[in-house]
Amino acid sequence: MQSEGKMRNRNRWLIVISIVVFLTGLAVLLYPAYTDRLYRKGVQQQRTAFEEQIEAAFERQIEAAKERAPEEPLPALPFEDLYQELKRRNETLFAEKQKDLKDPFSYQQPAVALSEFGLEGNIIGFISIPKMEIELPILLGANTENMREGAVHLTETSYPIGGVNTNCVLAAHRGSSRAAMFRDIEALEIGDEIYIRNFRETLTYQVAELRVISPTDVQELLIQNGRDLVTLITCHPYRHNYQRYVVFCERVQP
Repeated sequence: MQSEGKMRNRNRWLIVISIVVFLTGLAVLLYPAYTDRLYRKGVQQQRTAFEEQIEAAFERQIEAAKERAPEEPLPALPFEDLYQELKRRNETLFAEKQKDLKDPFSYQQPAVALSEFGLEGNIIGFISIPKMEIELPILLGANTENMREGAVHLTETSYPIGGVNTNCVLAAHRGSSRAAMFRDIEALEIGDEIYIRNFRETLTYQVAELRVISPTDVQELLIQNGRDLVTLITCHPYRHNYQRYVVFCERVQP
């Protein structure tokens, strides 16, 4: 009888251990999907806050119009001062042939403080890639914290406002513990569309070229004469870091 009792206790423990192992394995499998869902929800909240800032800027513009003389022109879109500053910087980058572009990841701090122009936070816009089913905030400065949050704009490359003779380079992780980010970048094909929502408008680009480069091939990130580009860059191969996977996207004019 005592031996049978021990056997029953042993079987109970085996059942408990099996259940614990099963639940642990299930949690490991579901955790990435759970964190990715939380990340996407956070991005939606960031996008809402971003759009609310733009709407508020429009409202301020309307109120200011009531106090202006009829002959005074109004800015066509919000954050006009910020737009003109970024446009000036883009033109300077092209004119000076991006002379300070060495290792773009060494520029960890943004060169422009958006708050000085009335845009709070460090998010300059959002990138949406339907083929990859992702939307990421675009942050200024390639530091560790920003790359945890989304895609980062590489300083000494063009700002994401479009225009001839620009190449805005955006980097993101090849997946993280929180979200997929650029994990599925190799799914992109020539002709696939991506969208850049900045503080003024939404710009449409199409994938024009796919390339694998060395981390030291900085010249591949330069502005190309006469073109309006957004370039996506991430680590390659997946789960490694000795190459870069690069996607060149060209502006589709409305």
